[in-house]
Amino acid sequence: MAHLGVLFLDELPEFNSNTLESLREPLENNLIKINRMYSSVSYPCNFMLIASMNPCPCGYYGSNRKECRCKPYQIRNYINRVSGPLLDRIDIHIEVNEVKYDDLNSKQKPETSETIRQRVNQARELQLWRYKKYNIFSNSELDAKMIEKFCKLDTNSQKLLKEAFEKLDLSARAYTRILKVARTIADLEFTENINEGHILEAIHYRSLDRKYRYNKT
Repeated sequence: MAHLGVLFLDELPEFNSNTLESLREPLENNLIKINRMYSSVSYPCNFMLIASMNPCPCGYYGSNRKECRCKPYQIRNYINRVSGPLLDRIDIHIEVNEVKYDDLNSKQKPETSETIRQRVNQARELQLWRYKKYNIFSNSELDAKMIEKFCKLDTNSQKLLKEAFEKLDLSARAYTRILKVARTIADLEFTENINEGHILEAIHYRSLDRKYRYNKT
């Protein structure tokens, strides 16, 4: 039902593990297969997955305002309900800090949704133009050969990504997703080439890799 749309899963670790693992194939191949005794049917399943979760069972791990009541093993078990292979297939995962009163009462005006929408639409138009000969529509659809062509890195960017790959023990899938996200960041800035800053920002968008060090099995 979420084909060509958004699938939002709230409280991600609370879902049955088999249900979560069943997302791996459609996230990877944009297809879902249903096997029966005498037949097998494939359906298109190209969607954007958005999910949310607490940092621990009580919800206060890492909070500066309230003490976490969870034991280390409880936090580990809770986080590990989301497997490394599934996490690898999610391009961006970030931690959202608690909202402070001063933030709610701030006089500073944030960037408007309309301004953001215009920038996103311009970036999408750029991608449509770039890939018009390749029968794809966005950076997320890049295959290995296209990544090599459209996500070229300079020496400093390559060095930065290599250091992150080794230090964070990233998988090959996480590596390619960092490149795709960096390409998108560059597009949002209307920059032809991916630079060090784009790579660094894309790496920071994989905060769970840095914090929890999932097993990628």
